Amino acid sequence: MVVVMKPDATDEEIAHVTERVEGVGGEAFVSRGVVRTIIGLVGDIESFHGLNLRTMAGVADVHRISDPFKLVSRQHHRDRSTVWVGADRQVPIGPDTFTFIAGPCAVETPQQTLEAAEMAKAAGATLLRGGAFKPRTSPYAFQGLGVRGLEILADVREVTGLPVVTEVVDARDVSIVVEHADMLQIGTRNMANFGLLQAVGEAGKPVLLKRGMTATIEEWLMAAEYVAQRGNLDVVLCERGIRTFEPSMRNTLDISAVPAVQAISHLPVIIDPSHAAGRKDLVVPLARAGIAVGADGVIVDVHPDPESARCDGPQALLGNDLRALAQACRQLPPVVGREDAAQRIRTVGSAV
Repeated sequence: MVVVMKPDATDEEIAHVTERVEGVGGEAFVSRGVVRTIIGLVGDIESFHGLNLRTMAGVADVHRISDPFKLVSRQHHRDRSTVWVGADRQVPIGPDTFTFIAGPCAVETPQQTLEAAEMAKAAGATLLRGGAFKPRTSPYAFQGLGVRGLEILADVREVTGLPVVTEVVDARDVSIVVEHADMLQIGTRNMANFGLLQAVGEAGKPVLLKRGMTATIEEWLMAAEYVAQRGNLDVVLCERGIRTFEPSMRNTLDISAVPAVQAISHLPVIIDPSHAAGRKDLVVPLARAGIAVGADGVIVDVHPDPESARCDGPQALLGNDLRALAQACRQLPPVVGREDAAQRIRTVGSAV
């Protein structure tokens, strides 16, 4: 069951609802969104019915949700959500815009990261991605620079103005990543790391949640529910390819998952064609396909010198490939009724 509070509900009214629920042995998980607060209830449904929650001050409505993922379901949140990223909430990810996110797969040096960020910004990207912590299949592969990588990303943000999204791989590192990043990424290997999901849910920053390489859509949404249940509805889902029988590419980008998820969840959905394909020649065509089916954004790898990249060089874009992607991100979103997020930011900035 979910209690939807009114937009102007006070902290006291929210606390009163949770106290009533806990008074009959239930649990109440408060999730605060941009517009309103939602309280997820766990416990005996019949005892909740006896509380007459709809009559309480500050309560807009009460829903009995059949989906196992209650807070991220569209059953109680009919309009799709927009997640805002950055210190001034300047970058939107949602149904009205198309957001271009780019940067190096891994932070290697200050110069490499700055060059990649400048390439991304020149191409129209409004968010900088970069990995400071890199969970790799091989324990002998480059694992990232750690805290030094976070410091480099923060420095590059100061120079370029691009908010930073970076991966966190351990619940013990959440606090240090929060200090440096504007958005926390959960990678495919950690989608089912429930302790980590709960920790980022309590961290107060938007979350980019990648689909596990063998996860069903329901499992993916249940992972998002772990974040939402800990008070954070600012979750962006990322389809990054699933493992299939096809060996000609790293993974198979599940394009159909984008509209399928949008039909049942209010959360934004973006795609990652770089990690799906593992090949730069497929990134632009897959990005175009993602725009066509209604993805809310794209996240890609760029690198000033892919041949020397310490991580995923074969999929990194530069030169003509990056220009082709930039053109697609400018020209195609308006065809499907969306505004380029970079244009939205320029328009808002000029108005201010």
